[in-house]
Amino acid sequence: MSEVLGRVLEYSGKNPFACYQCGMCSAVCPMVRFMDIPPHRVIRFLQMSVEAEVLSSNTIWVCVSCMRCVDRCPRNVAPGVIFEALRLVTLRRGIDRLKYEEIPNIEEAPTIAIVGASRKLTG
Repeated sequence: MSEVLGRVLEYSGKNPFACYQCGMCSAVCPMVRFMDIPPHRVIRFLQMSVEAEVLSSNTIWVCVSCMRCVDRCPRNVAPGVIFEALRLVTLRRGIDRLKYEEIPNIEEAPTIAIVGASRKLTG
């Protein structure tokens, strides 16, 4: 078992190997059109130990954690929970997705937006 998969299992408590690729998570995801890899394929990549591609994709960051995929998953794989674990793995490696200096007009942004993005995108 790879280090990334071990961490995902530890952080999420969910088993990606239970997924049989029905695609329900991708079908109900409101953000799938903005993802470079649909949710069911992310789970498949984890099953195939292709973690580097998953961690470098935008999918885990585009996920808005609405948990529709979790509600609809017939095997209780909970892709949204696994995505949170994947974000945590990345952030704990010291790789932040948000760079404050790159945000245009940060002074004009709503405070709650900055706080929310900081919680999700920085370690």
